[in-house]
Amino acid sequence: MAKTGSTILASGSASAAKFFVAALTFTAAYVGLSAYGTADSAPTPTLTPTASLTAQELPVVATAAQRSEPAAKAGRIAIGTQTSGPNCLKTFLARSLIVNPAPKETISYNWRLARWNPGTNTWKTYLVDYSGFAGDEHSAEWAYTISKNPGWYRVELKAEGRRTVKSDRFQVSC
Repeated sequence: MAKTGSTILASGSASAAKFFVAALTFTAAYVGLSAYGTADSAPTPTLTPTASLTAQELPVVATAAQRSEPAAKAGRIAIGTQTSGPNCLKTFLARSLIVNPAPKETISYNWRLARWNPGTNTWKTYLVDYSGFAGDEHSAEWAYTISKNPGWYRVELKAEGRRTVKSDRFQVSC
């Protein structure tokens, strides 16, 4: 009896192994045939990529002629528009000049974009960015994007050990 059980177990294992090898062979043949058919069946494009652009698509990087470059001055923040895109997407550039009273030391600074909240009559932080430099002075720039959020904004620049400089408020509308 023990011999019959082990014979059935051995023949069952052999059948399972044969089935497994057959399944792998079939899968490999199917995948190879599918890949071959897909590569041959790709249609030839009738339009060049530049011909399919719509009027709403804009380049990601604006040239100097496409953007207004604000001047960097100490104690003031100048705001300029870099690009505008679809769906109320607007990119701005803030610039200011930071003078370091200790040129041999590093000075940290941060930019803050604040949005006016008419419900509380306060400026609420919308975006922040941190940086620093070493040297006499630094023309600091910050490019930021506002998307689908019209309202009144202002930019603030706070350098380490200095007072906060605030830009004039500006309105973003769609």
